[in-house]
Formats: sequence, structure tokens, C-alpha cells
Amino acid sequence: MPIPVTIADDSMMSRKVVRRALPVEAVEAGKAEVLFLDLTMPELDGFGVLSYLQEHHAKTVVIVISADIQPEAKKLVDRLGAFRFLHKPLQAEQLSQALSDVGL
Repeated sequence: MPIPVTIADDSMMSRKVVRRALPVEAVEAGKAEVLFLDLTMPELDGFGVLSYLQEHHAKTVVIVISADIQPEAKKLVDRLGAFRFLHKPLQAEQLSQALSDVGL
């Protein structure tokens, strides 16, 4: 039974880059529920999403992919329980390593 992967980014180009870098066979094998999350989005930003997931004890593995490289943003992302923080523009090798580290 496959586990869904969600890509939450307001940039279509960023969504395509993440989709192309995914090891589809591992995702289809149902090894993890993963959320790829941008921090800067309209209405509810990535910090709000992380806060919600933390409050509701969600078991979703969150990998933040953002151009916001401020040290304060990284610290808050860590505090809110994100598994990894990757910088935009995303490099396929970075994503592959993060997925490998989570078991995909």
C-alpha cells in the first residue's frame, strides 16, 4: 500500500524539481509518509504547518525546502520537528541523501 507524498510549495518549478528527484519505487513501496514543505507560502506558511503537525503529534516526515537561509529560520524549523532543511535551488543529491537518511 503506497503512502502519499505531499509537496507543499507555491512555485510550480520547485514542485517539478522535487517530483523529478523522488525515488518513485521507494515511495510506491510505502516506506514513509513525507511532506516536502516550503516556508514562504501565501496564507499558511511553512512554520504554521510545522506548528500544526507538532501540536497534533503527526508522524509525517517533513523535509523543508526553502530559500530562507537565515539562522533563525533554521533553528525554528528544527525546534518544530522538521527532519531536514534543504536549500533552494534544490540539488537532486541533497534530496536523495535526505530520503536515504529517512529510510527511502
